[in-house]
Amino acid sequence: MGLPRFTSPKGGDVVSSPHLYVANCGPAVGLSIETISSAFGTYGEVEGVYAADESGTRVIVSYHDKSSSQAAMKALNGHPCCSLGGRTLHIQYSVQSLGKANKIASVPVSTSASDLDIPGLYLMHDFVTAQEEQELLAAVDNRPWSRLAKRRVQHYGYEFCYDIRNVNTSQHLGELPSFMSPVLERIGSFQGLDHAADTSLDQLTVNEYPPGVGLSPHIDTHSAFEGLIFSLSLAGPCIMEFRKYTTNVWQEDSTSSSDLENQIPGKKLNFIRKAIYLPPRSMLLLSGEARYAWHHYIPHHKVDKVNDSLIRRGSRRVSFTLRKVRQGPCRCEFPQYCDSQR
Repeated sequence: MGLPRFTSPKGGDVVSSPHLYVANCGPAVGLSIETISSAFGTYGEVEGVYAADESGTRVIVSYHDKSSSQAAMKALNGHPCCSLGGRTLHIQYSVQSLGKANKIASVPVSTSASDLDIPGLYLMHDFVTAQEEQELLAAVDNRPWSRLAKRRVQHYGYEFCYDIRNVNTSQHLGELPSFMSPVLERIGSFQGLDHAADTSLDQLTVNEYPPGVGLSPHIDTHSAFEGLIFSLSLAGPCIMEFRKYTTNVWQEDSTSSSDLENQIPGKKLNFIRKAIYLPPRSMLLLSGEARYAWHHYIPHHKVDKVNDSLIRRGSRRVSFTLRKVRQGPCRCEFPQYCDSQR
């Protein structure tokens, strides 16, 4: 569940474990994560390859069991590895560390949307396969990114203008890219959709979040988009919190990293809080009340607490948010949150 964290070996006294700390190995020496995973996969099922630090020259290879890590240790430690360009690897066992969770007020985190009891909220696990996930990431990584203050974005169909929190419908960027076709076809059979639902989505925003970067509380502008918002999580996990305010809050500055309570000094806001864990490859649907009346928020954490487990965020999280641009004013049933009706 999520990307784990591992301790650096101390003095070589770590007992045998499924996790290997591998030096002289990583992107900085010309070895991709996929190449490393393939080479170590010769000795057993590799659950993941993670950066051991910021150098790019050391990685953690995590196996499903100890016997696989022991076989890799025996075969590769101190020996040239042909499948890794003849590099001599220096390997020690490592152990998983939970790290420290952020010292903030916590809210129970669900792994199922039905547990939250928010009308119109749905979550489908494993909406895409691991191979499809890698293909989608490769597709956007081959295209130019635009940089915001703390994350990178790409826009397709229409560009979302963060200064006005809306889209310019007169500037159409073209059809959604072909690499999204399998996702768009699968959306039509998404749980929670009725037969009359309009899934002709025409706007895609791709966000790349580095570790510790989240999203401030907001409701997607009613006048900008129709009633269905789909968000596909790739590469790394996160917690998404939902808040329904009892005070009359319409919108706030989504570019700020501060929490909403700090954005309105001297005003105590009362709200209901609920949270859900979004694993990689899951698809979230916001519709109805969940889309129009609940703020959604990704805490700015590096470690999230899910039940009794601490889950470390990945080196990146990439979300694909799909929406349909609205061509007229919103006439929803939640006027207190609606810019068209306020």
